[in-house]
Amino acid sequence: MDTAIANSPPCSGLRIGDFAPDFEARSTIGPVRLSTFRKRWLVLFSHPADFTPVCTTEFVALAREAAAFEARDCALMALSVDSLFSHFAWLRMIRDRFGVEVRFPIVEDPTLVIGRAFGMVSAQDSDSATVRTTFFIDPKGVIRAMNCYPANLGRSVPEMLRILDGLQAIDAHGALAPANWHPGEPLLNPPIHNLDEVFDAEDATSWFLREHERQD
Repeated sequence: MDTAIANSPPCSGLRIGDFAPDFEARSTIGPVRLSTFRKRWLVLFSHPADFTPVCTTEFVALAREAAAFEARDCALMALSVDSLFSHFAWLRMIRDRFGVEVRFPIVEDPTLVIGRAFGMVSAQDSDSATVRTTFFIDPKGVIRAMNCYPANLGRSVPEMLRILDGLQAIDAHGALAPANWHPGEPLLNPPIHNLDEVFDAEDATSWFLREHERQD
């Protein structure tokens, strides 16, 4: 286990803009280290437990959309407290029952060390049964977005892809993504920060609410 993870306080309260803590652990594709995913996007997410109904539907949905994440140069990595062999048995069941193979890594975290370093579980919890957390990590290793769901509500894979699309568009164009934005729709320009330009704006809203003019 990476020493940076081992020395992290429980529920360290990671925030958007923080570097994702590095770790090395066993997974369903062999040993993985978070830092080896640098130079591409990564969605790291925890799930409460293998062989549970909501988690099973999530993994089936994510496996079916794995190519969509790959097309965006984004890797997927899952994590739970279950053992590696539990992961193997669960993925075999998913393949046999639903006809899809989960090929992205699922990390085992039986001691909760990784989950606590990422704030996925609280210091008082003895398991991760209430945790469904997602981190969107950019190619520099910076956490750009995160969200949490209760154990009884599954994630929306289309929304995960929309968040990823939005972050990539923001970086590519230096713009802002408005509510309900989807690829192909207008982005927004950052607001003006100069009073003279505010007074010279065409109307009372154009200094802060302006569509971005795409250069491509």
